[in-house]
Amino acid sequence: MTIAPIAPEDLERSLRDDLGEATMFPSAAYTDPDVLAFERRHLFAGSWVCVGRESDLRSPKITQRGMMLGDIPVLLTWNGDEVRAFANTCRHRGHELLPDGDASGGRAVACPYHGWAYKLDGTLISTPQMDLSDRVDQFSLIPLPIEKWHGWLFVNATGDAPSFSEHLGDVDKIIGPYQPGNLVVADRHTYVVNANWKLIVENYHECYHCPSIHPELCVVTPPDSGDNAYGPGAYVGGSMELRDGMATMSLDGNSTGHNLPGVSPVDVWYIGLFPNLLISPHPDYVMAHRMLPLDVDRTWVECTWLFPEDVADPSYGVKFWDITNKQDWTACESVQRGVSSPHFKPGPFAESEDAVHEWVKMVGRVYQGRYPHRAASPS
Repeated sequence: MTIAPIAPEDLERSLRDDLGEATMFPSAAYTDPDVLAFERRHLFAGSWVCVGRESDLRSPKITQRGMMLGDIPVLLTWNGDEVRAFANTCRHRGHELLPDGDASGGRAVACPYHGWAYKLDGTLISTPQMDLSDRVDQFSLIPLPIEKWHGWLFVNATGDAPSFSEHLGDVDKIIGPYQPGNLVVADRHTYVVNANWKLIVENYHECYHCPSIHPELCVVTPPDSGDNAYGPGAYVGGSMELRDGMATMSLDGNSTGHNLPGVSPVDVWYIGLFPNLLISPHPDYVMAHRMLPLDVDRTWVECTWLFPEDVADPSYGVKFWDITNKQDWTACESVQRGVSSPHFKPGPFAESEDAVHEWVKMVGRVYQGRYPHRAASPS
């Protein structure tokens, strides 16, 4: 069992059940490179991390992509409909087959070091100056678990996480009715936020701060509305309700799109699927944030807006959330500076921060060497 490099007594305070006694994580969780190294292996590589929308990753001219998931290099390949994931490590001397962020349209995967080559299904096909024809099966690429869910792809880079169904738990009861797999990417913004990735998630899971920094949001939805969602799985979340007369989250509450069939016309959901995907279904569109930590105090955030294909102008939702995102990023960056101060001492959670507390407990379970997901609803 691997334990995070955080003082046990500090972690114990964060994991208390009583909200008035529990606190956010100690400073080290947001500032210590050793904690981030632990997270890259155990929270990102060791869990089911979202690598993006399948429609973005695949194209007619691309057959393979290299990426880092946590601290493990991963290779995605596809030939026809099937997408596969492999350890991005040549079976000869371990050279990466494709660098992080690179893509190729090759009909085979070729190692740039000594020329070993593999089919897109991982089978070894060429070993220059060596005859391994009788041992091909021994030197195929190492496959990794990969799953599709509502248009997103998820990979477990260590290969030993609990099943994807355990990871999801019952979250599909919330996300499924919106059918995000049938929606298209209408717009996308990327941001680099000068804050630890967990602070972004913690901010996402509460509206205690909304009256202070989100005047536009408070016009369309009461910050104290809605309910939390609890159930088995590695997710945290809840809903907010639109004010009377408001159709969606936009600057004037109006929508120039149309409601998705079979979903609530008044609820907006905020679901954090561990570790790096935040999904916000609206009556008429779905927004998602995907995060990757760049450093202890820098996070890459991709915000994607998914709309029905026939909606010509998604700007009403994009403009609203770009403003709101930037307000959140400013707050998170200020918190990052605060938790980096030698005078920082974690304070207790407010009653309205119960979803943040659930998120902290989820991360804390991994810090303690356990799996993040709940087996059942909390008491």
